[in-house]
Amino acid sequence: MATPGANLRVSSDRLWDSLMEMARIGPGVAGGNNRQALTDADGEGRHLFRRWCEEAGLSVAVDRMGTMFATRPGEDPSLAPVYMGSHLDTQPTGGKFDGVLGVLGGLEVVRTLNDAGIRTRRPIVVTNWTNEEGTRFAPAMLASGVFAGVHDLDYAYARQDAEGRRFGDELARIGWAGEEEVGARPIHAMFELHIEQGPILEAEGVEIGVVTHGQGLWWLEMRLEGREAHTGSTPMPMRVDAGLGAARIVEAVHRIAMAHAPDAVGAVGHLVQWPNSRNVIAGRAVLTADIRSPDRAVLDAMREAVEREARAIAEDLGLSLAIEPVGHFDPVTFDADLARSLRAVCDRLGYSRRDIVSGAGHDACWIARVAPTVMIMVPCKGGLSHNEAEDITADWARAGTDVLLHAVLEAAEVVA
Repeated sequence: MATPGANLRVSSDRLWDSLMEMARIGPGVAGGNNRQALTDADGEGRHLFRRWCEEAGLSVAVDRMGTMFATRPGEDPSLAPVYMGSHLDTQPTGGKFDGVLGVLGGLEVVRTLNDAGIRTRRPIVVTNWTNEEGTRFAPAMLASGVFAGVHDLDYAYARQDAEGRRFGDELARIGWAGEEEVGARPIHAMFELHIEQGPILEAEGVEIGVVTHGQGLWWLEMRLEGREAHTGSTPMPMRVDAGLGAARIVEAVHRIAMAHAPDAVGAVGHLVQWPNSRNVIAGRAVLTADIRSPDRAVLDAMREAVEREARAIAEDLGLSLAIEPVGHFDPVTFDADLARSLRAVCDRLGYSRRDIVSGAGHDACWIARVAPTVMIMVPCKGGLSHNEAEDITADWARAGTDVLLHAVLEAAEVVA
């Protein structure tokens, strides 16, 4: 006799309609979304999600970081729940699916179980983690970081946006400061469904990425000081050009990352120089190297190489240099048993799969410190994300949510 739910599939149309309805809140200027953490649009999206959860029979709790936990009861309330989720906040020029697919895919799993009348021994929880993007309040993955004990609550509440508004004040302003102690919840297993945010799955025609590792990261901010001078009348050997130093460091970061390929990556995405005038040699430059690898030893070697070469470049050009690490997390290894479960689910459902390393940070990376955790990835068109043109297909969304459904059912234990 087949296990109850063995042939179950989610409603592709209902899932897609939910994604599109959420996308109406906090619209961007080019077809995407601007629903940054703790804005009015974030608050509106949370209200819609809570209404949908309550209509699905879930009880919604909120912790002191504003993270939402929507619980479907299990037959044995003494057992630790199985969690699914991601985030509803977006970049200023974000897409409709980054994070949102994981939250609304979790809700669709619950709706599907309700439709089929399937019960589980363990409770199931759908989660919306607060401030995953970190675009308004740095660092990223802030609420999940407090949950996992990486940050404390006072630190999180004191984070400020560009206008000096404090995280704690803005959380209270939009009405989503809960009373539940952060990190007090037991977790049996955590699943995060997400778009890949890269080109590999689409390029290879693979439907599901089983995420085995998450890359570690260093953000190294470098401040170069030279001397402003006229570009036309200053002889070349007499220049102390901070812009030239920055350019050489950009090239060095790229070369170092290429030397540690294929899994390691690196780039300088942030670079500002002063006075930024056409006929003035730059006297000052600030840039941030972003280097990543799933291997701790490789990551540390890359950091050492970047810092060594940056200092040599500065010395060669007569520049002063200060280096400050402004962001870091160690590489993550996701739970091997949960990854095996995902592979088996893909094979059983007939979805193509491959193991993959996440190049971006996710809430799952922090939760993996305190509970068995794994991620499911689906393709995104052109590998494009953190961009209003970010796009996926309804078939990809359905496939990922089908895999999430059956993996969660296995972990939560179907009641026959």
